[in-house]
Amino acid sequence: MRGRGGTAEESAVQHFTSPFFILGTALASTGKLVCNSRMADSKKYEITVTTHVEYVPDQSDIEQGRFVFAYTITITNTGSVAAQLISRHWVITDATDQVQEVRGLGVIGEQPLLKPGENFEYTSGCVIATPVGTMHGSYQMAAEDGTKFDTIIPEFTLSMPRVLH
Repeated sequence: MRGRGGTAEESAVQHFTSPFFILGTALASTGKLVCNSRMADSKKYEITVTTHVEYVPDQSDIEQGRFVFAYTITITNTGSVAAQLISRHWVITDATDQVQEVRGLGVIGEQPLLKPGENFEYTSGCVIATPVGTMHGSYQMAAEDGTKFDTIIPEFTLSMPRVLH
């Protein structure tokens, strides 16, 4: 639907950080957090994902079991190396546990390259058969140094207004 790049901002509804890996963290007997060099490496490949969801009543048909949602995603490179979004994998589940999986190259026809501190925002949509559902997934990324990594998109809720408290 739409996409744009920019710099990092804090304005979204849900905020998730997904490092490539977090290994080597230990709690020493002194109670202090101790990190080895692998912890520092994990910050190289860190992408933050924020989401905002809206119900689209003019495209929905309650009697026909068609509930349309628009979601805006902001992807921010919070790591220390440039990374390109290669592909996506979404798992969309409605209230009856009907699951749709979506896989494809890029997002909205683009494969944005994000330098550290840059972000990319886009809006897309989905249709489910119930007034409530969930989405989660991952972006497959490639860093400028050749490292490939997944950015996990934790579950967020799709909900028609006044259905959930």
